[in-house]
Amino acid sequence: MKKLIFILLFLSITLHQTAQVIDTKELSDKRRLNFFLVSSGVLYAGSMTGLYYLWYKDYPQSRFHFFNDNKEWFQMDKLGHATTAYQIGRIGYDAMSFNGYKEKHAVWIGGSLGFVYLTAIEVLDGFSAEWGASTGDLIANTLGTSLFISQQLLWNEQRISLKYSFHTTQYPSYRDDLLGKNKLTQALKDYNGQTYWASVNIKSFLSHESRFPSWLNIAFGHSADGMTGAMTNPAEVDGLPAPHFDRHRQWLISADIDLSKITTRNTTLNYILKTLNFIKIPFPAIEYNRYDGLRFHPLYL
Repeated sequence: MKKLIFILLFLSITLHQTAQVIDTKELSDKRRLNFFLVSSGVLYAGSMTGLYYLWYKDYPQSRFHFFNDNKEWFQMDKLGHATTAYQIGRIGYDAMSFNGYKEKHAVWIGGSLGFVYLTAIEVLDGFSAEWGASTGDLIANTLGTSLFISQQLLWNEQRISLKYSFHTTQYPSYRDDLLGKNKLTQALKDYNGQTYWASVNIKSFLSHESRFPSWLNIAFGHSADGMTGAMTNPAEVDGLPAPHFDRHRQWLISADIDLSKITTRNTTLNYILKTLNFIKIPFPAIEYNRYDGLRFHPLYL
């Protein structure tokens, strides 16, 4: 998951800076497109090189192989792949639209950017003895990309967005090597604290005359709890007995804010709001799980 967030943030920041440079220079349409193509190529090469040195360089390499991890972590990592592919597709579409590409090109090429990037990561994983390419990851990447493209073709807007939220849990204190030693690494590695959401913009499904707030969404979430191992929890850690935790899924419903629907007079602030729209805004939530039944959270992070 940390590789995916690295890519998402890197692309968001870099594409924004590229757009600012193009806008400032007031390039002609042709030069603008050429500048974007060159910048995108440099961005792709730079991000892949950075990933290699950050995550793969110090691990042994092997022949390309697949690794079946589809039953791990209650598929939370697959939801992370789908969400990241969706969000990178959104960034790619916005960047191509800004740089003058035709709508169909921006949708199909820009919207597929997440699948392209994450497939390249799967190839790197496939050559790493530590990991391996995952068919489940590839399917999740495809679903996230398809959700973006299909909505853009059908509605010319994103009525359903995939989002992420995180809260700290007790579990890293038992396995901090696997789940993170501090809050930053826990946000990337502790699947117990991650929740993935399908955030639905209600106003977009109502009539144009409706006065329902355009920024208010309803969100449906999935998370999991009680996991100190990928498929099962270890009975002991470092030779010491480990507590027993019941592993289970959690289903949630909550309100959300669509930050892309909030516009200000400041262009940079508008971009920041749109970039941060991959984060689910904290709100009260109702949870269901098989052990506790229904639970109410006054504020769910």
